[in-house]
Amino acid sequence: MLKQSDFIIPDWPAPKNVHALQTNRDGGVSQSPYDRLNLGSHVKDNPLHVAQNRQLLSQYLPSEPVWLNQIHGTQVLNAGVVDAADTSCVPDADASFSTRKNIVCVTMTADCLPVLLCDTAGMVVASIHAGWRSLCDGVIEATVAKLPVIPNQIMAWLGPAIGSQAFEVGGEVRAQFIAKEAQAEAAFKAHGDKWLGDIYLIATQRLNKLGITQIYGGGLCTYTDKEKFFSFRRDGDTGRMATMIWLT
Repeated sequence: MLKQSDFIIPDWPAPKNVHALQTNRDGGVSQSPYDRLNLGSHVKDNPLHVAQNRQLLSQYLPSEPVWLNQIHGTQVLNAGVVDAADTSCVPDADASFSTRKNIVCVTMTADCLPVLLCDTAGMVVASIHAGWRSLCDGVIEATVAKLPVIPNQIMAWLGPAIGSQAFEVGGEVRAQFIAKEAQAEAAFKAHGDKWLGDIYLIATQRLNKLGITQIYGGGLCTYTDKEKFFSFRRDGDTGRMATMIWLT
């Protein structure tokens, strides 16, 4: 079952009262194609298996995570004002933040880029679901705008996402990014009549423009590591991983 060693622990100089965990496929009970630690209740997995996986996860958390209904937008939730135990109302948002202790901000991914934020004083944390649409439209910027600290006091960790050798897109997607930020052109390489995009680079560009230069993580590819990570683009029907952060 789920062990501490099954998690990816972000390697960043966060304050001691900031805690973060990244799940992968290991440690759960779901069956193929959702094997093993699927935490997404919105896929076609057995709901009892998802519930058991979330229960296994709970032993490592101070409270029930504030799960989101991610809609590939830019809405940001203040997780500290939500009753996480009320499963009848899962809020629509693609990022959440908290200044309260023991409130677990969480996003789920299976190729999209998870981004964690905290400030150097350990006063606020945030978790962001940066799928290409939300990344393009400014979910990182929207989240940073909600935080009660200036950007140069913020650090970021980039979790596992589809890598630049696998994220193939059409010219229209590339054009949307470049229309928002001209520097995004550097994140795309021609690949036949398509383009390979580097969402890690795009996220770094966006963070840098906000004044956030302490950026860690990156480099893990969900698409190419089938044993370790879920990938929607690779498998279609698949599970979801969770990226979590909280204050104590």
